[in-house]
Amino acid sequence: MMAASLLRRDKKATAAHLKADLNRADNGSGVRQLQELLDAVLNPETPAADTEALDWCKCLIAGGEGFEEFCKTVRSYDNATLCGLVWTANFVAYRCRTCGISPCMSLCAECFNNGDHTGHDFNMFRSQAGGACDCGDGNVMRESGFCRRHRLRTGENVPSIPRDLLLMSEMVLPHFILCIIQYLRDGYIEADTSTERDLQKVLQQLEPQISFLEELTKMGGAMRTVLTKILTNQQTFKELSMGQEENLYAKKNYDKYLSALQNSGLVSVEEKVQGATADVTGGAEGGAGAMEDQDAGQSVGQRKRVKLSSSTKDPCIIESLKHKCFLEELLFWTIKYEFPQKMVTFLLNMLPDQDYKITFTKTFVQHYAFIMKTLMKSHESDTMSNRIVHISVQLFSNEELARHVTEECQLLDIMVTVLLYMMESCLIKSELQDEENSRHVVVNCSEALLKNNTYWPLVSDFINILSHQSVAKKFLEDHSLLMLWMSFVSFFQGMNLNKRELNEHVEFESQTYYAAFAAELEACAQPMWGLLTHCKVKETQEYSKTVVRYCLETLQIWFDAIGFIDEPAPNQVTFHLPLHRYYAMFLSKAVRCQGLDLDSLLPDQEMLMKIMVHPLQIQASLSEIHSNMWVRNGLQIKGQAMTYVQSHFCNSMIDPDIYFISHILPMLEGALTFLVILTSLRVHLGMTDDEILRGEMVSQLCMNDRTHSALLDLIPENPNPKSGIVPGSCSFEDMLSAVADFKAPVFEPGGSMQQGMYTPKAEVWEKEFDPIMVVLRTVYRRDVQSAMDRYSAFLKQAGIHTGNPWPPYKERTALHPCYKGLIKLLHCKTLHIVIFTLLYKIWMDHPNMSEHVLCMVLYLIELGLDNQVQDNKEDEEPCIEEHCHDSWFPGTNLLSNLHHVINFVRVRVPETAPEVKREAPPSTSTEASSYGQNLREAQVFSLVAERRRKFQEIINRSNTEATQVVRPKSSSTRWVPPGTPPQLVTEILEIRESMLSLLIKLHQKLSSKQNSLSPSWLEEMDMSRHTHGDGITAIERILTKAATRSCQIKRSIQDICGKVCPPVPPKKNSPADKKTMDKEERRLRARERQQKLLAEFASRQKSFMETAMDVESPDTEAAMDLGASEVMESEVLYDCVICGQSGPSTEDRPTGLVVLLQASSVLGHRCQSKEAKKLPTSDEEHIYAADTCGVAHDVRLTLMQRFFKDSSCLQSVSIGWDGGVYVQTCGHTLHIDCHKSYMESLRNDQVLQGFSVDKGEFTCPLCRQFANSVLPCRPGRGTEAGSWHTPTNKKTLVLVKEVEDLQEKLGSFQTESNLSKEMELVIKDVKNTTQKKYMDYGKNPGSPDNDFLFMYSVARTNLELELVHRGGNLCSGGASASAKRSCLNQLFHVLAMHMRLYSIDSAYNPWTKLTQVTQVREADSQLSTYGFDEERPEVPMLFRDVPSLLIIFVLTMPQPLRKEHFICVVKMLYNLQFTQAVAAVSAKFSPEERQAWSTSGALKKNVINAETSFEVLLSHVICELSKDKSVYKVNTEETSMLNSGVWSPQSIEFSLQQFCLPFLRLSCLLQHHLYGDNLTGCLEEEEFTSLAVCLGLLPSAPQPANIVHSGSCLRWAVSAFGLVTQWCAEVTGLSQMQAEQSLTLLVQEPQWTAPRLLQLPDNYNIIFQYYHRKACTACKKVPKDPALCLVCGAFVCLKGVCCKQQGICECVLHSQHCGAATGIFLLINASVIIIIRGHRFCLWGSVYLDAHGEEDRDLRRGKPLFLCAERYRVLEQQWGSHTFDHINKRWGPHYNGL
Repeated sequence: MMAASLLRRDKKATAAHLKADLNRADNGSGVRQLQELLDAVLNPETPAADTEALDWCKCLIAGGEGFEEFCKTVRSYDNATLCGLVWTANFVAYRCRTCGISPCMSLCAECFNNGDHTGHDFNMFRSQAGGACDCGDGNVMRESGFCRRHRLRTGENVPSIPRDLLLMSEMVLPHFILCIIQYLRDGYIEADTSTERDLQKVLQQLEPQISFLEELTKMGGAMRTVLTKILTNQQTFKELSMGQEENLYAKKNYDKYLSALQNSGLVSVEEKVQGATADVTGGAEGGAGAMEDQDAGQSVGQRKRVKLSSSTKDPCIIESLKHKCFLEELLFWTIKYEFPQKMVTFLLNMLPDQDYKITFTKTFVQHYAFIMKTLMKSHESDTMSNRIVHISVQLFSNEELARHVTEECQLLDIMVTVLLYMMESCLIKSELQDEENSRHVVVNCSEALLKNNTYWPLVSDFINILSHQSVAKKFLEDHSLLMLWMSFVSFFQGMNLNKRELNEHVEFESQTYYAAFAAELEACAQPMWGLLTHCKVKETQEYSKTVVRYCLETLQIWFDAIGFIDEPAPNQVTFHLPLHRYYAMFLSKAVRCQGLDLDSLLPDQEMLMKIMVHPLQIQASLSEIHSNMWVRNGLQIKGQAMTYVQSHFCNSMIDPDIYFISHILPMLEGALTFLVILTSLRVHLGMTDDEILRGEMVSQLCMNDRTHSALLDLIPENPNPKSGIVPGSCSFEDMLSAVADFKAPVFEPGGSMQQGMYTPKAEVWEKEFDPIMVVLRTVYRRDVQSAMDRYSAFLKQAGIHTGNPWPPYKERTALHPCYKGLIKLLHCKTLHIVIFTLLYKIWMDHPNMSEHVLCMVLYLIELGLDNQVQDNKEDEEPCIEEHCHDSWFPGTNLLSNLHHVINFVRVRVPETAPEVKREAPPSTSTEASSYGQNLREAQVFSLVAERRRKFQEIINRSNTEATQVVRPKSSSTRWVPPGTPPQLVTEILEIRESMLSLLIKLHQKLSSKQNSLSPSWLEEMDMSRHTHGDGITAIERILTKAATRSCQIKRSIQDICGKVCPPVPPKKNSPADKKTMDKEERRLRARERQQKLLAEFASRQKSFMETAMDVESPDTEAAMDLGASEVMESEVLYDCVICGQSGPSTEDRPTGLVVLLQASSVLGHRCQSKEAKKLPTSDEEHIYAADTCGVAHDVRLTLMQRFFKDSSCLQSVSIGWDGGVYVQTCGHTLHIDCHKSYMESLRNDQVLQGFSVDKGEFTCPLCRQFANSVLPCRPGRGTEAGSWHTPTNKKTLVLVKEVEDLQEKLGSFQTESNLSKEMELVIKDVKNTTQKKYMDYGKNPGSPDNDFLFMYSVARTNLELELVHRGGNLCSGGASASAKRSCLNQLFHVLAMHMRLYSIDSAYNPWTKLTQVTQVREADSQLSTYGFDEERPEVPMLFRDVPSLLIIFVLTMPQPLRKEHFICVVKMLYNLQFTQAVAAVSAKFSPEERQAWSTSGALKKNVINAETSFEVLLSHVICELSKDKSVYKVNTEETSMLNSGVWSPQSIEFSLQQFCLPFLRLSCLLQHHLYGDNLTGCLEEEEFTSLAVCLGLLPSAPQPANIVHSGSCLRWAVSAFGLVTQWCAEVTGLSQMQAEQSLTLLVQEPQWTAPRLLQLPDNYNIIFQYYHRKACTACKKVPKDPALCLVCGAFVCLKGVCCKQQGICECVLHSQHCGAATGIFLLINASVIIIIRGHRFCLWGSVYLDAHGEEDRDLRRGKPLFLCAERYRVLEQQWGSHTFDHINKRWGPHYNGL
């Protein structure tokens, strides 16, 4: 009852009171009180969601003070020296190979950045399964890599903890943990019960409690120690676990727990009973007990290998679990609930506590079998696997711990047993060999266990512990374990059997081979490599012997089980022979590293032959698969053949197989290429690791240039992580720099970006290129060709050899003495007969003898010459049982056989052959000198003893051209190959040649010269030039080698050379002769005919071209240079790229330019500072947008609209800085009606295009450039060109008057025609290009004024952008590249036509204000208050934008405009621009300066050229603007502060010129486009003068001596002072406006720098660390895919649903807002840039590259990345020039989802 009263009291007070009680010496009552309170509070019958209990616990633990303060206090006693931060999947962590001792070492970002890893080999990675930080753990990493915090052994200077601080925790927490366990017991329901099972729900309710435990672990070492005590104390568990006797609930709860424990053994209770009846004590047999097919024969074979004698193994592996402490039960429930993330994190957070670590590891091992059993049943096996490995990798990477549990808890036994148990659940009967009686079982690759890789956590743990030497040694010393392991490996032997389909194509292509290859690599090969690393030195040779012995035993068992004697079943192949590969690899290691003798390890001859067969069968099948004999098995069989040699598999598969066959091959013959590979490969036969690495690297680089990461991926890495050659290790980098040159990333003209590549050095091509290694390592045959092409290109370039070279012969490293038997292969008669026959057939032009065959034959001869057998007397007994006539060769030595002449040969030919029917002398045609015409059959010699006869067939099946060799008469009975042709009969041929003579004749044949070798050529030989070349060189090289090795051969060569004559076929007189003789002649004739035809074709083509060119030549230039089109006297002709006709553009059938219209905000993003803005990478840095061109113009317009008449405002500025429409063309033209039908055909074309035809998009039919509109060309009325282009002598006044009259003349409306309709349509397109908000600036949207403003702004935007593309000025002159394709002329005509619909009211015409001094009406000036808009004043001339006025004038005057009138307009506007400049300068003066300049200028007022002197005008302006409401009344201190410098006449002149330059540039550009005037180039400082001359403001270029004054360009129509006074009065007369507002409008800043993207930091990590965890400003969450706008720096959520508006995701929204539908985003987590353009997007690539010049998309490799300035420049250039659409090819729709 006491508890009840306590419960009602205040929690804090109660806690303090209890704590005081407990601190007394006699604390009995306190303890009792607390117990009762806890029993009441922590009652598992209350629902877990009720947090009351949790609050009580927090208060009690804190003992009366606040929980937060308590946490702080406890943390101050933290004595942990490890970081131990636990993370879950997708966390970004680091791994440093330089600092790591274990390959699994990882660091959190904080520890990594606080440690010093400069120059280390580290990478960043995204955690797959979760992990923990190892900083501070000396077992896993070197101390030098610890961060600053964990380097200081913090534990030493932490005060010891006061006893009472954690007293309450020690009392409360056991109950709390029990309470959690009781909830878990209660909530668990077995999977197979009928009730609904929702484990997630139980876990969700427990979330707060488990999070509380996690919080406790984060309080540091002191609290972890308390938790460890509670979790591992067996006494506490005993007392609490069962609950009190009288408590019924607790009892029921405990029973639930016991029943859950029942089936926790590896073998469940029911299975045990079954197993006992089957007389099996071992637990792993449980699987077999559950097998369906249980006939006696099978289970005997089965049991023989799998039975575990229970006496040797600890029964605990198999038995049910028993728990002794809370930790054990907690882990048990963690497993039952399939590893909930929170629990895993809690268990791992405790690991920094050493005692806990050891206990927990033992507990984990004790539950290991149960974990795997649960995993196999789980539906979420992927997630569960990740969580299991998250834990196990933390425990087993530590060698100390791993060794400890191996010794104490039999970890290895458990693992192997569990693996066996696991695989037994999915065994099937093997169908290899003897299908009916086979007793062998293999895993079924289509089972989920294998398909989903469910076994990988187990295997990865196993590999992890085998990487520790102490553990591996224990494994290798335990023979019963090894035997068990071999039986496990044998489950994979022969899995995924392929049977060749002979009749029809398979219906269903199974993809099981993925599972099979993965299983062999992970479950068999990886552990093998792990063990092999520990067998490197002599002391370990016993281990290798043992493994080899067990391999042989297991192989023998396997042969018996599948019933294999000596003959493999035809038409089936398995690529999986892990037992063979174990045997081969341990054999190789033993001979290479441990100094064992090969013969002592090899079994008897018969067993060797057996072991040979299956690897050989794979090699034969490879040839078959590549020659399409397995085509009916579908693509997957090709996939298997490729995977077998692919870089990640080859050294666990093909390499051991080839090594194997190399021991025994002298007894067999296979295909030539295969023989060459066999006899010349040295991967396991005598090369050091470094040489192997070098060879692999060279062969990969010769096929293609490679990036660093591709190369790392392609070099077969020794799969064991501790094996010295780790990718990225020093040996790899040194080797790479030795064999290859780095090609820095470059740009191709097409804009596709290259990565940094490595390309072989010249000396590598010259000395190391090894075609044989290339053949072995290629997955695709085309790679071999590619290597040869690159090789011949190198030879051509280096001038070594120009023809078509042959694969070079490479000298081999010496063989390891053990493998000398391999050389006997090159010196066996059989091979020599093959070589002789092939040489003869090639010389006789036998069909089917390709160059490749000759190449390989010569290769074999040369290998034989280079590898001589030591002449022992043993040569007397032949090394092979050879049954052939001695009429072939006397001995086995190649040197003596080379010059042995063969006179007659007996061959078998078909009875049907013509030779047989005629009783002619015993000679036959060349055709028959082989085995007759039937070339399909590959008959090979049967030279081996009778009992091997069938054995040949397998090898013969490799039906490649290489095996088609002649079969001489053998002494054995006649062997008939399958599918035999007609009966063969024996014939005798006269030959009289030796191999030497054949070689010399082939030399003649190849060089097509008789006597190509003079008898004395040997003396003149120069050996050095013989390494590279074609067949001729190869033969010369062989002859020279042979001559140097034997004098006899030298003599024979000289003899033969002396009497060589052209090849005469064997004597015969039959119609067959004719055939062969005619063949050459026929060839010649065919060639002549072909030459004739070609010549005729060429002449026709030429005449056609000439006639076609005649028509076109006069106008080709005109059509091309559209800028100059009006200059032409006659009409301009255009070519239509669709119908191909050429003609003028007419009203009825207009021609148009292919154009792309796009909205652009590039101009609006320009700034005034030369420096680009920096991307913020910390919270202190920001970007301000206020200083951009777009914002400045907006502010200006808004300010004007406050005070002036709207219609006037809308003609005083330009818009289109943001969202302006830019028009660009590829320069091609087409008829508009042709275009319409073209669009129609595109619409009907169902092919997926990267563009949307409905939006009017298409690609130019000629150059395929992207476009979306057609701009009509005005019919060229070029006749009056001459007259309106001539210079004029009229007076200024006359011209001014003429311009005025022209403006009065309204545009004559054209009649409705096709042309005008098209022009209307284009205007509609232009308007649709940009968003509404970028067009409506007026107060009443859609008004004509608004339209008018938009139209002339389009012209302005295009002119300004062209200026930007020309570099911001016109100094480069000339028609720049963009002008060649400029469509401004056409655009102007379309706009002009449209704008002439609007007339400018003559009362408001700015022209009058420019050229006349008007009388001010009194009434006007008196209007002080503006009522309505109508009564507002117009914008004063001094506030107006002069370039805008110029464009308005040009577009509204009748076209074509005479040049004299254009110049006149420019002159008048220049006066205004100059006056504005003077006013702006005056506003920057301090009052004193203003005063001074005003007085000095006033004195010069009466000088002759006063009106063109800036000083006079300056003084006049100052004087005028100071009147009435002076503009200068602004706070003067500010302005003077800004301009502290003193103004000199020079600085004023410079300012004035700078102010006027933009106007001059625009006028000049306009003149260039309208009249085709050339722009003259000049220096930057002369630009002003040059432009002024060009525009006729200055008579002609002045002498450099006299500096040009900007004032001297002024041409006033009326009195300058009168006009200026009038203009100034408009400003000072503004009653409503504040002085500073007037000043803002006066001092406009027309100078903007080129548009720039943000400046990025050099190191990508800076961006990544700041942004990948940054919260989004809109949704306040950390985005899953954060992105950055590179134009303005905005941080956005890519694809985030959180920031979607009206179904549009944030990146797309931002691209519309910031770039008028063009966005450039850097994806933080992928380091790549995406471009959004309208409704499409593309991946642009990355501007950050690693040290090897490679991108790292998605940061998969995690290497440090650095900014590639070159690429960033290209990106910026494409953005500025609007060429994303043209350069990037891979666009796709984004459906607003980015």
